[in-house]
Amino acid sequence: MQLGYARVSTQDQKPVLQLDALQQAGCEKLFTEKASGAQRERPQLQAALDYIRPGDTLVVWRLDRLARSLKQLIETVEELEQRGIGFRSLTESIDTTTSGGRLVFHIFAALAEFERSIIRERTRAGLDAARVRGRLGGRPQALSEKDRAVVTALLRDPSLTVKEIAKQLEVAPSTIYAHFPGGRAALTGG
Repeated sequence: MQLGYARVSTQDQKPVLQLDALQQAGCEKLFTEKASGAQRERPQLQAALDYIRPGDTLVVWRLDRLARSLKQLIETVEELEQRGIGFRSLTESIDTTTSGGRLVFHIFAALAEFERSIIRERTRAGLDAARVRGRLGGRPQALSEKDRAVVTALLRDPSLTVKEIAKQLEVAPSTIYAHFPGGRAALTGG
């Protein structure tokens, strides 16, 4: 038996295109969801996974309908495989019930892992090169030394609130507190 899973990201979108494609592919039962791919909780996907049995195939219109990230996709397909359930993606023409489909899926997974490794290596090399030039990684400080001196002077004036000081410097009050934990009390000792 082939079961179809369709997902649209917003309430405004309609899954008609996906549902038509899934029906034409021979899906006997359809599960439809209106949820962002970033959401971990997808009740209809869980219902499909609970309903599906060994020997069945889960069919999606496109890979990104099943999972938000490649890691999540690979984990889901591996879980299906362990349960004896096939997986098909219509747009990418992947069908893990065939040896060729399994090969293509594993090549995709290997390429994704390779890409993640290269990104990690480039990031590490970039940080090392910056460190050699005396630059630390991370975001630059929101307040310069001059701004910090101004804030210190303004915080000593009890008639000004942190919100007013932040407005003068065009930063958020949280920025003041990040640079001066405890705010005025930390400077005045009370």
